[in-house]
Amino acid sequence: MSVVTVSWQTGPRLLEAVASILATPDIDEFVLVNHGNPPEMIRKLRQMAADSDRLVLVETGANLGFAKGCNIGAQRASGEQVLFLNPDAVLQPGALKRMKASAAELGERMWVLGARITNENGSEQRGGRRGELTPVSAMVSFLGLDRIVPKLRNLHYENEPVADGMMDVPVVSGAALMVPRRAFLDRGGFDERYFLHVEDIDLCRQVRAEGGSVHFEPRAEILHYGGTSQTSPFFVETQKALGFIKYFWKHYPGPLERLATMAMIGPIFAAIWGRVTLLRLRAKVQNLVHRQRVAHRLRRIRRASAGR
Repeated sequence: MSVVTVSWQTGPRLLEAVASILATPDIDEFVLVNHGNPPEMIRKLRQMAADSDRLVLVETGANLGFAKGCNIGAQRASGEQVLFLNPDAVLQPGALKRMKASAAELGERMWVLGARITNENGSEQRGGRRGELTPVSAMVSFLGLDRIVPKLRNLHYENEPVADGMMDVPVVSGAALMVPRRAFLDRGGFDERYFLHVEDIDLCRQVRAEGGSVHFEPRAEILHYGGTSQTSPFFVETQKALGFIKYFWKHYPGPLERLATMAMIGPIFAAIWGRVTLLRLRAKVQNLVHRQRVAHRLRRIRRASAGR
């Protein structure tokens, strides 16, 4: 079992994620692909690699994108199975043991196995298991049309019941995604035309089209903080939107289909950037409220001191 993590400006959560991986006995090898981090973080990672015979640090010298970084890590790894794990994801007790047992049932043919990704409060995170991404399902999900027309189904399944064991789903998240390494590399790995986001959706679709299978393992839980990257959220969300466009251009190449894709670009970008703007505004408001509370406490302290 090899774990591959790709990191670029991840932030302090990276050290917690690395520590959780190295503390897991079910992992034989950990390949950390460093696309770029602050100098102090790199020094710590190099020291951790020197102190551990399981940690392999691969330094690319540039941000080559998530898909290419994963492929580099899989090529450097030696395990029969590879778990791609986000740099801000923390393994929960027993998760890897459960995934290894499930992987043993799937054999050597090409398959994809996803874990149950959770928020800090224990709830299932959005995007861990999803339906097939099509122009229609994208419009329904991004515009919230399922809330208006009950018969329409949202792309995301996190609010749906789970089975007692491994279950078939169309798509799982690349935040915690396991594959048989040799079969994964033989088929070309992730499509490196995706820089960040959507490469996992594309892989799941391609694997199923080629006769493989995609599975979700609800008994394997992995905490994913999310949003820890110290880069601009507009850059991240723009790459996500561009990933969707590449996906639709790839899988829906007809002239009418591409015309429909172009019609979707505006709503998709508006929905994504609107969410980023809202998050930024919320952060500013929370920061302002916090500063006002601190100022109020200081005034109370000064008045109390003056009264004495």
